[in-house]
This record gives sequence, C-alpha cells and structure tokens, in this order.
Amino acid sequence: MLEKIKKLKNQALKEIKKSKVLKELQALETKYLGRKGELTGILRNLKDLAKEQKPLVGKLANEVKSEIEQAVSDLKFELTGQGKTEGEHFLDITLPGQKAETGHLHPITIVKQQLMDVFTKMGFMVIEGPELESEYYNFEALNIPATHPARDTMDTFYIKDKPGWVMRTHTSNQQVRALEKYGAPLRAVFPGRVFRYEATDAAHETTFYHLEGLMIDKNISIANLIAVLRAMLKGIFKRDVPVRLRPGYFPFVEPGFEVDVTCLLCQGRGCPVCKHSGWVEMIGAGLVHPKVLAAGGLDPKEWSGFAFGMGLNRLAMMKYGITDIRLFLSGDLRFLKQF
Repeated sequence: MLEKIKKLKNQALKEIKKSKVLKELQALETKYLGRKGELTGILRNLKDLAKEQKPLVGKLANEVKSEIEQAVSDLKFELTGQGKTEGEHFLDITLPGQKAETGHLHPITIVKQQLMDVFTKMGFMVIEGPELESEYYNFEALNIPATHPARDTMDTFYIKDKPGWVMRTHTSNQQVRALEKYGAPLRAVFPGRVFRYEATDAAHETTFYHLEGLMIDKNISIANLIAVLRAMLKGIFKRDVPVRLRPGYFPFVEPGFEVDVTCLLCQGRGCPVCKHSGWVEMIGAGLVHPKVLAAGGLDPKEWSGFAFGMGLNRLAMMKYGITDIRLFLSGDLRFLKQF
C-alpha cells in the first residue's frame, strides 16, 4: 500500500508539472483529489487495513495529498495570477499596459479652488457654515424680518417638522456668524451649496453653489469693492473682463448694486443664457447695511464694509463656455469628463 501511494504521488506530480492550461490542471486535480479521485479512494480504504498499518499509510497519504494540493495551487497561480488564461502558454511582456482610470475634479470645484487661491492671496479667510440654517441668520440678522417683502423674492425650502429653520438660500447667512466669532476688522469669503425653490431653466437651478464675500474695516468705500471684484474676475478669467454696475436692492446692503459681466458665451452678441442682452447678472454687492453691522455687535458709526455674493455655477459657465446650468448636477459623465 505504501509503494502504491508513492507511485501515485510521482505520477500525479509529473502530470501536473507538464500541464500548460488551466482546464487541464483542473482535470488532474479532480482525477487525484476529487471525491472519486485515486488518492481519495486510498484514504477511504484505510478502514480495511490492519491496525498497525493504518497510522503509517494514513500519515503518508495525507503528506502526499498536501504535496499534490500545493503543486496544483502553485501552478494554478502561475497560469492565472500572471495573466494566463485557457489556451495561453506564455506572457507577452511586450504588450502595452492598461491605463488605470482616475477621477478628476468637478468644474465647480475647480472654479471654487481658483477663487479661494485669489482671495487668500488678498488676505481673506475661507469660512464654511451650515446648510440647514435658522431664519434668524438666513433672514432676520440680514435686515429681512418676517414681514419684509424681500422674503417673497427668495423662494425657500422650509423644514416641515422644524419651525424656524430653512435650507439656506445664500451663504450670506455666514455674515453675522463671522462677525460674532471674529469681530472686526474682517476679511472673509463663504463658499457653499444653497437651495432655492424655483423653476429651472438654462440659467436657474434649485440647488447651486454660492460665494459670499465680506470685508469690514474703517473707511471702506465703493472703490474698495470695485477693486476686489476686478481682481477676482481677472484671477478667474486671466484677463480683464468688462463689467457694469447698476443700482440694485438687497436688504443687507445700502447702497446696493447689480454687477453684470459681459457674456463670454456669446461675446456680448446675445444668447439664451444672457437673455439676449449681452450681459450676465453675476454679482450682487453693496456696502454693508448698518443694521447688519449692529447685529454682528459692531458700531455702524465706527465700522463700515462691503459684501458681495455670486453663483459659482454661472461663473463656471462663463469660464468654460457651458450653456446650460442644469448640466452641473446631471451626473452625465460625458459632460464631466471634459474638465
């Protein structure tokens, strides 16, 4: 019996060594180690041996089984672990490698990071805040009380089971929070996602990204505001961009301005994004209202400042020539892979 097992081992190892394809190796594994295999049959017959022979035969049979299993495992790794499949005998190392797919930044993220670089170089802090906000910081602290008509211009997602809380409509909610925490003087920008309940079209979306800027110091004027905005636009577009200021109403600034930028999609000729006017409303700005300064714990007679807000989506549209704001949140990889 011992000689029979040794002979079977030598035969099995010899056949396994000659195997060149995975299918052939699997057949040999079944032949020797399967439920009806030759070595399995020997182990089943141990019960018929004399008592003194059982330990010797059993020990040798288990050793042979381990050797065959190891030989099968080693060759299987060689055939499959190194890229060989059925019918292949060699690895062609001259073939080019497969390029690994890597991710990349979303266009809004790219614009946001570029803006942060521009503003930090001008001495601004970058502060992020909550998307779920109280009505106080989102409206009341910004001179928009519950009875103020400006509430009607901000279609808002209110929280059904949490009275007095909303999904923020702008990152202006950080103005008074920042003043309470850091005091004055202060230079800060507040980037983040905001929410508006409104109809969507090529230039409007219910969820978009907003950037609020705030500068508080002594003797701040409109000239300071214009200088910062021009530096920001040049930093993003890498060239001087024509802008115009129009009187505009925002409860938390006085006076207020609408800052329009020449539509870079149509070069001012007129298109659906600029409503065929040649200009895109990009930024709302003005000098900080005295009531906002007071809400932040500052004396309006001593301190002054400017604030501005803009949508990062529209800025990205101008920078990359994107004609529909809805593409940013579409999840369409054909769109996203262009950046």
